[in-house]
Amino acid sequence: MYTVRIEKLVFGGQGLARLGDVDNPRFNGKTVFVWNALPGELVDINIVKNKKTYLDAIAVTILEPSPERIVPKEQHFLSTSPWQILSFDREQYWKKAIAAETYSKIGDLILNDTSLDIATDGIPYGYRNKMEFSFAEKDGVISLGFFERGGRERFAVERSSLAMPVINDVAAHILAWVRDMKIPLRSLKTLIVRANTNGETIAALFIKDKMLFDSYPSLFEKQLGFQLYYSTHKSPAAVPTELLYTKGTDTLTQEILGTKLEYGIFSFFQINPPVFEMALKDIAAFLDPKKPLLDFYAGVGAISLPLAMNREHTVLVESNTEAAAFAEKNIHSNDIKQATVHALPAERMTEIITGKEQLILDPPRAGLHPDVVKKLLAAAPEKIVYLSCDLATQARDMKMLSEKYQPVFMKLYNFFPRTPHIEGLIVLEKMGQ
Repeated sequence: MYTVRIEKLVFGGQGLARLGDVDNPRFNGKTVFVWNALPGELVDINIVKNKKTYLDAIAVTILEPSPERIVPKEQHFLSTSPWQILSFDREQYWKKAIAAETYSKIGDLILNDTSLDIATDGIPYGYRNKMEFSFAEKDGVISLGFFERGGRERFAVERSSLAMPVINDVAAHILAWVRDMKIPLRSLKTLIVRANTNGETIAALFIKDKMLFDSYPSLFEKQLGFQLYYSTHKSPAAVPTELLYTKGTDTLTQEILGTKLEYGIFSFFQINPPVFEMALKDIAAFLDPKKPLLDFYAGVGAISLPLAMNREHTVLVESNTEAAAFAEKNIHSNDIKQATVHALPAERMTEIITGKEQLILDPPRAGLHPDVVKKLLAAAPEKIVYLSCDLATQARDMKMLSEKYQPVFMKLYNFFPRTPHIEGLIVLEKMGQ
């Protein structure tokens, strides 16, 4: 165990500290990223990972607490929402400060901790419309569980304060069935529960053994469906190998700005619809309704389809075939004219970028594929709208595009309160217009 002083919070959400000479050649002089730590605090840490150039650690004793520190809402806060130790106001401040530093260092911008606005609906708990629970055993009883941060151990929980209340209710309902059926812990893998803002839910349980039962969970109140999957121990937690039982449906519909969007138990969909709608309204302000729209990394169409009404033409590009199929379905169910979907990776569809379109980009954490950046610079469309869940790769891509583009709008969105995650929107316009 080592004692360190925390300098600041950094991208990723940890506190930054530096080890001096600690008489350990593996650790001497290394930078340390510390969970459960706030700026100015003196803390005792346990090192959980030793990387080549840095260490990951958890503060186990707070010797000199920051005046910003508050009592977390949950004992297991570090696992799912490590910023429960900050007030919501200070969370907002630090997200702006971290974003400004990230854009400045990686994107070559000059920003400070007051340069950016951050949008929120002011609801810090009960907002998540999807939760994935593991399982644990406590006093011989199977419980819902989460994995400890930085480790493989699981601990028992009753619910998640981040989840919509109905998700916790459905999870408890399915857990009661698991206990009744006496399914052993070794056979349980994960439980996914999703909800929409109408309180409707779907759920899927994944087990590591092919098991049949005399009865299955009833559908809880507004629960629309339940599936039981066999998932081999060789695969990640929520990857199905075989469907063992199904009741009802495995899809939900969420209305976004008046557009009904259907998605599945495995689909990517925005976790926080009310804040997501704030981002869409900001995006809409920069789009010319008379010009065609090209949406790369489109998913089920959550961004472009609510903005596609009465537009001359909208093209969606999405590599996941299931998501692309939902996008097609959503186009038809909303009677959206002149919209098409291409089920291909963005880097294989760059030829459709002609320079006449307005582009929407919402890539995964890895950011834009180099071939996409190359084509954007070559075709040089007038406007690029870039929404990102990873500000570091967004800043990297913005720097590469700065050869021809400048940001005219930047804003943050707190899609994930009580966590360090930040969503960023940048609108880029071609220089010299």
